[in-house]
Amino acid sequence: MQRMGSVIQVKPDKLEEYKKLHADAWPGVLDMIRKCNIRNYSIFYRDGLLFSYFEYIGTDYNSDMAKMGTDPLTRKWWALTDPCQMPVSSAKEGEWWASMEEVFHTD
Repeated sequence: MQRMGSVIQVKPDKLEEYKKLHADAWPGVLDMIRKCNIRNYSIFYRDGLLFSYFEYIGTDYNSDMAKMGTDPLTRKWWALTDPCQMPVSSAKEGEWWASMEEVFHTD
């Protein structure tokens, strides 16, 4: 299992819309998340930033993310959520949610 953290900015005028979307997340999107071996997924907010945490239990992360990226329902969901977001200034080229380095963990 891999713990994954990432960060993105939320547009101030889109924060409430983003929260409403996630308060009633589509069951098919949640099912695809599970099919792509993601568990314990959370998104937190603070000071204009969204922080995502999840645990990846699969063996081929890139393949699972490609599978999610081609799912028609997930793409429709992203068409609603993506306009609420913008990458942080330190994101790598082409990176939407910027990966974060884990610096501490304890069980």
